[in-house]
Amino acid sequence: MSQAAKGSKLVIVESPTKVKSIGQYLGDEYRVEASVGHIRDLPTPSELPTDMKKGPYGKFAVDVENGFDPYYVVDADKKKKVTELRRALKEADELYLATDEDREGEAIAWHLLQALKPKVPVKRMVFHEITKDAIQHAVNTTRDLDDRMVDAQESRRILDRLYGYEVSPVLWRKVKQGLSAGRVQSVATRLVVERERARMAFRVASYWDVEATLAPQAGATDAGQSFVARLHSVDGMRVATGRDFTDAGELKKAAEVVHLRQADAESVATATARAEVAVADVSEKPYTRRPAAPFITSTLQQEASRKLRLGSKDAMRVAQRLYENGYITYMRTDSTTLSQSAITAARQQARDLYGAEYVPDSPRHYGTKAKGAQEAHEAIRPAGETFRTPAQLAGELRGSEYALYELIWKRTVASQMADAKGSTATVRIDAELEGAEVGGKPARKAEYTASGTVITFRGFLAAYEEGRDAERYAEEASAGAAKGKGSKETRLPKVHAGQVLDADPVEARGHETSPPPRYTEATLVKALEEKGIGRPSTYAATVGTIQDRGYVRTQGNALVPTWLAFAVTNLLEKHFPTLVDYDFTAQMEEGLDAIAAGEEERVAWLQRFYFGDEATSTAGLRDLVEDLGEIDAKGVSTIDIGDGIVVRVGRYGPYVEEVAPAGTDPATGEVPAGAEPLTTEGTAPGEEPKPLRASISDDIAPDELTPAMAREFLAEAASDGRVLGQDPETGRDIVAKTGRYGPYVSEVFTDEDVARFEAEGKKVSGRGKDVVKPRTGSLLSGMDVRSVTLEDALKILSLPRVVGKDPETGTEITAQNGRYGPYLKKGTDSRSLASEDQIFEITLEEALKIYSEPKRRGRSAANPPIAEFAEDPVSGKKVVIKDGRFGPYITDGETNVTVPRAMRPEDVSELQAFELLAQKRAEGPKKKPVRKAAPKKPASTTKRTVKAGTRKRS
Repeated sequence: MSQAAKGSKLVIVESPTKVKSIGQYLGDEYRVEASVGHIRDLPTPSELPTDMKKGPYGKFAVDVENGFDPYYVVDADKKKKVTELRRALKEADELYLATDEDREGEAIAWHLLQALKPKVPVKRMVFHEITKDAIQHAVNTTRDLDDRMVDAQESRRILDRLYGYEVSPVLWRKVKQGLSAGRVQSVATRLVVERERARMAFRVASYWDVEATLAPQAGATDAGQSFVARLHSVDGMRVATGRDFTDAGELKKAAEVVHLRQADAESVATATARAEVAVADVSEKPYTRRPAAPFITSTLQQEASRKLRLGSKDAMRVAQRLYENGYITYMRTDSTTLSQSAITAARQQARDLYGAEYVPDSPRHYGTKAKGAQEAHEAIRPAGETFRTPAQLAGELRGSEYALYELIWKRTVASQMADAKGSTATVRIDAELEGAEVGGKPARKAEYTASGTVITFRGFLAAYEEGRDAERYAEEASAGAAKGKGSKETRLPKVHAGQVLDADPVEARGHETSPPPRYTEATLVKALEEKGIGRPSTYAATVGTIQDRGYVRTQGNALVPTWLAFAVTNLLEKHFPTLVDYDFTAQMEEGLDAIAAGEEERVAWLQRFYFGDEATSTAGLRDLVEDLGEIDAKGVSTIDIGDGIVVRVGRYGPYVEEVAPAGTDPATGEVPAGAEPLTTEGTAPGEEPKPLRASISDDIAPDELTPAMAREFLAEAASDGRVLGQDPETGRDIVAKTGRYGPYVSEVFTDEDVARFEAEGKKVSGRGKDVVKPRTGSLLSGMDVRSVTLEDALKILSLPRVVGKDPETGTEITAQNGRYGPYLKKGTDSRSLASEDQIFEITLEEALKIYSEPKRRGRSAANPPIAEFAEDPVSGKKVVIKDGRFGPYITDGETNVTVPRAMRPEDVSELQAFELLAQKRAEGPKKKPVRKAAPKKPASTTKRTVKAGTRKRS
């Protein structure tokens, strides 16, 4: 830490990256330090002082009975940082709190005040970009701390603590240990589950249409220039398309459309090819398309996903680096406004690059469309009063940083450019039919339509075109692209009413309706934004959280819910419906906005949420979680997939179970004659047969698991398994099975084996010391019971593998796989391995090296790195983030530094990792304090009181 002269001004920012960037724009009298995010937070109940654990703060670290008073503590890994900041403050005559200008940043500034207790003047300094002009303007135009924003953020923090601590334990008891619930994450999970339910309920509908390739006849203008038209109606009745069917496969308005079958379409196509085809009408209208607004947080995430294939978290990490290094403005915003200087810069750059005609006469201004838009920032744009083009930064930015900057630059410049203009033409063509039949009745007249757009002035499209999410009816959308959607140019020939056209070929085409598309990260963020759930700054973390918690997995770009997500959502919908209600969740955001605006008092608002509202007879969170006896744990964890098959989510994962024979009438429960449900063997006399179960994995998406597929799993579980082959050493069959604890392989004793064991006085069934059991082994991760090979099985059955002997003790070291992953065993000493491959590859030398290191508690060593970065610029070694005994930490193999509690390890950028390591090296090794024996004091009966200064201001 640099030394500052007496009388200096201390500026505290959040990120270490900003220190250097901002310091260079301020004079020598300013000293810039970083808090590295939050310094205080609510502790877990176990971290409370002993005398508080049974008091009013013991459950939440919040006294809900007395104004929802929170108890804050300085994070353990921030105590040294607070000490450093206090030392720096002693040498300063002014304190500038320069944290971000949003609720989170305002709260961090308030916590700094509470922890540092400055005796010098305090100023709140805010800026939206890190440029010389912006920083110097900010330091000269400070303001006071906004208590209302602090109240809103504190209310949000308390709300999330109450929600998580009350609802998560319900999930532990009724679904599975270790689960979590959250105000936004649970609703986001429900959205993904509801979409998958719609896909599961979806029934395919088939329909046909006719497509004709038409062209003006010889001698006409544009003769020979062909275009494609689709059948629109038959005898005045519109032909049904995919949009006309429900997800149940039924026509929505059967009386208003004609549903063409294959025979109908082929009949119309044949008759059209023979008929005289003529233009009935030509209509033309102007086409205008406006540019999209500049980026806000959510639209940046969506477009980065569409165009750059960046996930929400990755996009925000890259944007954070660009912001902290002065390339773009603040990237957490829901405002689409641009400053006057930014508008001027964008217009000037568009004029210089594309010409004056590409810039409208007056600047464009965009209204914010997001529900409850609140923050005071600008839209996301290139930093500065003049923008640097991507070409100018080609030597500074690389990879995803360059690509994202280019995207932001293009969007900003395009937002101030002229509209794209053109014309849209629609042609209606009639064909008089002879001999055609539709639905068994004669069809007399067919009407075809074709549309096309010609862009005569590209306008903003010269710089940028907004991406679009894949549409459910993409084929139909492309046919009607000229209806003002998209900018695809489809030029039609010049034709006029009454003109005869050649039709060749004319083809009948079959189609099937498609299920609702799964959410992607981009479309889920869009849905959350449209419903007013959460805030832009939280979307990336929310999408990451539901994946980290095992509720959602990715399949390509699609988000697929796991069966665990179904169980959790079932429970919340049935017993906590308001907590996952979209409108209710949006209203909570509106309430927080009202607190920030000074229109709502935080205590009264939290009181209604937690204790309920007598005026509206609305139950509070406390009442909702009081009676858990009514929750049927088995019921909420059961998902009916039809035809007597259910999926249940159990302690060891999901499994399928037959609850009724195939063909059972779902309404009456009547069982088909002669049908018998599959049952397990070995049922004792007089006992009811137990239904058979078969484990399943989340590799099969819920909408892909059919009753027929489930019965195949059950039949396989009921059999002796799939024979993979014979062990060449023993001659025994090796089979693959699925059992209660998942898929496994096993050997099968031959009749000769059984006879020999009996002759030796041993048994092959039952319990006891004399029982001989066949070798078995669970499949390794990545293996599937349906595709596992004999070679794979023999490798598994060869475990435990003897690695060698410890040369010092002579103790044998083995490598094996267990319930918690791969590990080494030497006597009673076990050590985790990083991967299952090591079980078969690790050498004695490598094993001895692992045993030479201090033993770690738990099994974190088996976990892969949380994040991986490039080589550290100082040590030259690869930097990773790992999960250690005391939490996540950053290491290059030589230096370790704990990830600050205020940071999510997944959100730490490469630059931040390098800086934290550099800071750790600069601090040097910690000296252990010399402990002196404390003089004995007489016992006291006085209880230690809690200092009020650690809590919220009065």
